[in-house]
Amino acid sequence: MKDPLFYKIVRPLLKIFMKVFFHPKYIGLENIPKGGPYVLCGNHTNNFDSVLLVNCTKDVIHFLAKDSLMKGWKKIIFKNMAIIPVNRSIHDKGALDNAINALKENKVIGIFPEGTINRTKDIVMPFKIGAVKMAHDTKSSIIPFIITGKYKLFKNDLTIEFLKPHKIKSDDLTKENEKLMQLISEKLEEKRK
Repeated sequence: MKDPLFYKIVRPLLKIFMKVFFHPKYIGLENIPKGGPYVLCGNHTNNFDSVLLVNCTKDVIHFLAKDSLMKGWKKIIFKNMAIIPVNRSIHDKGALDNAINALKENKVIGIFPEGTINRTKDIVMPFKIGAVKMAHDTKSSIIPFIITGKYKLFKNDLTIEFLKPHKIKSDDLTKENEKLMQLISEKLEEKRK
């Protein structure tokens, strides 16, 4: 899987865009390794969350994203932005296999395990197991993150915090997924207080 040149051209523009319009704060950048393989995994609050993440590392992040982004005129952009398309209407084993292969090639995966933007009043929605499975199967680290605040123009309300990397230590992936969800939920809860 090649890293797209388009991604490297667009990233500096996205960085300027985020800095000018949203003034995000980045905490815990020292927890992100230099070079893959690793899985960036956290809560999903807005369509701009991926843009926020792209600015946190020099590595190309291969995001798992809904396959509708790969249709029509959007395909030209997203195909060149290292997207791994996911058919959310089925258990998409092909997307998971593609992500696992990327990790085996020392790439970086970005995933929002809620599967969609959380528009509920819950801290997080139930996590799908993909992040834990791909980290387990490739012995890659998971770097959990939390996004807090709102994407308000010209405000200083938006923060992304990266937690310490961890490995999946058990073959009980359901339990490991629950632990990951609990870790992110508790950190988000702390920030709300």
